[in-house]
Amino acid sequence: MYEKNIEPVAIMHTGFGEKFGIPRQSGLVPKAMGQIILEPKYRNPDALRGIEEFSHLWIIWGFSKNKVEKFTPLVSPPRLGGKEKRGVFATRSPFRPNGMGLSSVKLEKVDWNTSKGPVVYVSGVDMLDGTPVYDIKPYLAYADSHEDAVDGFAGEHRWDKVSVSWQDDQVRSQLTEEQAVAVEHILAQDPRAAYNKEKDYIYGMRYEDFDVRFIADADEKRIEIVDIVPHGADYRNIK
Repeated sequence: MYEKNIEPVAIMHTGFGEKFGIPRQSGLVPKAMGQIILEPKYRNPDALRGIEEFSHLWIIWGFSKNKVEKFTPLVSPPRLGGKEKRGVFATRSPFRPNGMGLSSVKLEKVDWNTSKGPVVYVSGVDMLDGTPVYDIKPYLAYADSHEDAVDGFAGEHRWDKVSVSWQDDQVRSQLTEEQAVAVEHILAQDPRAAYNKEKDYIYGMRYEDFDVRFIADADEKRIEIVDIVPHGADYRNIK
């Protein structure tokens, strides 16, 4: 049997410092930005020559924080409320035999002159900060997009979202406009686990250097952002 050890060619840096809040699919939060920094061994600019001719990229990466001790054939997709099971190979569950992820992201730009070699800026990411990247490939619309594709159960819940509001303008003003929009898009996907949707419970989600604190009404599918504080601040300081 053929086996090959693989190593990261790059590291993805994003605003997601923890798993909670990461979009469940790439592209769902267009304002979620990422920087791909090549490992020293692969920082030759020639390796990226021509990449700017493409609008989108495929990123093959690893679920570095998920440890799978044994093969589990069935998983509970969040889009099914955590109550129904599907085969692991019929889902995009992070708990996989080889822990590999696949994301389609938009290429924003390449900074060719940095102290860490060329840096690739992308958007629409769904990866934890520090995620190992195993390969980068151009997205080819003529081959990778299928007009007659069927999305199965995922497509049925594609537009499942909640409304997002701010407690007041002062809370929102603690972020830049771009950060605020990104947070709104992230929370609209409702990052809460299916088994943990308590009314008026104060949730905390880390984004960049901030902790976003919000309450949710499960019945009305509404989330309200009540505070933005520096990451790590004492939760007793909540208004």
